[in-house]
Amino acid sequence: MSDKATKRILIVGGGFAGMYTALHLEKIFTKDKDVEITLLNRDNFFLFTPMLSEVPSSSIEAKHVIAPIRAFFSKVSFQEVEVHSIDLNNHIVTASHCPGCKIYNMEYDYLVLALGSVTSFYGLPGVAKNSFPMKTLSDAMALRNHVIDMFEHADLEKDAQMRRQLLTFVVAGGGFAGVETAGELNDFAQTSRKYYRNIRPDEVKIILVESSSRIMPEISEDLAAFALKRLRKRGIEFCLQTKIVSAAPDKVEIDISVDHIPTNTLIWVAGTAPHPIIGTLPCEKDKRGRIIVNEYLEVPDWPGVCALGDCARIPDPKTGNPYPPTAQHAVREGKQVAKNIALTIRGKNDDKKPFKFSTIGTLAPLGHRTAIAEIKGFKFSGFFAWWLWRTIYLSKLPGLDRKIRVALDWTLNLFFPRDIVQLKVFMKSDVLEQSSHPETDTQ
Repeated sequence: MSDKATKRILIVGGGFAGMYTALHLEKIFTKDKDVEITLLNRDNFFLFTPMLSEVPSSSIEAKHVIAPIRAFFSKVSFQEVEVHSIDLNNHIVTASHCPGCKIYNMEYDYLVLALGSVTSFYGLPGVAKNSFPMKTLSDAMALRNHVIDMFEHADLEKDAQMRRQLLTFVVAGGGFAGVETAGELNDFAQTSRKYYRNIRPDEVKIILVESSSRIMPEISEDLAAFALKRLRKRGIEFCLQTKIVSAAPDKVEIDISVDHIPTNTLIWVAGTAPHPIIGTLPCEKDKRGRIIVNEYLEVPDWPGVCALGDCARIPDPKTGNPYPPTAQHAVREGKQVAKNIALTIRGKNDDKKPFKFSTIGTLAPLGHRTAIAEIKGFKFSGFFAWWLWRTIYLSKLPGLDRKIRVALDWTLNLFFPRDIVQLKVFMKSDVLEQSSHPETDTQ
């Protein structure tokens, strides 16, 4: 390959799909100086999303579910940037490090689109403004601080009705993410309540709202029924076949006879949509806005462009339906894309292989050392499924240091109560504003 011009591979997105594409490309082209690989991501860390729901509940320290992207690579170049636009015609991606920074034009020969997805609020009035999404590490930390703040506020509140409103937490969405969040939040609320002497047990309420007739459609009905029964037994309320129509700072409007739920906390895990940049691209998309790719994960009519992960509609040859947007699929998609790009660069286009993968299984924690699991047709529930979930995902967590840190977090949780320290992070302008209003000394 030394007699050929340098080939530039640009990977946009540092989630599971983008990271594993970069990792496999690095292995393939370690000694090839005429291949440049660049990974772009808005954060300089990789987030292990399967454990994200344990951050707001203080089961895991926030820093322990992330790892610095630069530490993964020796050949791949990483750039922490916000991508602004992609010009498929001229093979250019424009990006900048921050809003006030210089705009960079990055040229490529091969482009891998792995931008993932963003939270979708479906245009419902007030929902985007008055809810907490659970998509990023910042989301999880913001939710954790807010929940603790609600307890601190309620402990001071004398009005019983207002206290109940502060201590009512509504989770929108009954999929895996919603159920996991509700279970962890319930554990955190019940174990932390003892620190607040003015709060009674019956004042704390977790409500999960789901538009369909069942929770967790990703798993079999009997396991979903087990999860529903177990979570109800632990005090979580479920509003099935119920839709949220709007939200305000102090209530959530729903479409059943009880017109609204008084609450200061709406956690929105009810839907996702492809990254907004995907909508600006001139390639074909499905009804959900995902890029339609062929069996090689290539974007038709755009040579050298691949798409994978949440932002792509990847056909399953066995069913004709798209593959689900899960981490286990994204990891394998990244590996296949890397292999096919390498074959194309080396002039072996006919040796490319289509993407084929059968789901290994699904696991979901329910909190309180309980989980459900379905692996290769075998079903598990209860404590064993919980142990299985933790064992499998701990093994998948990248980095030995992260594995040890998370294992220690889990071990400490067996013997010590949850951490209720509220970390308030202020912007520079907030500090200046506070300093202009000195405290009044009442002593």
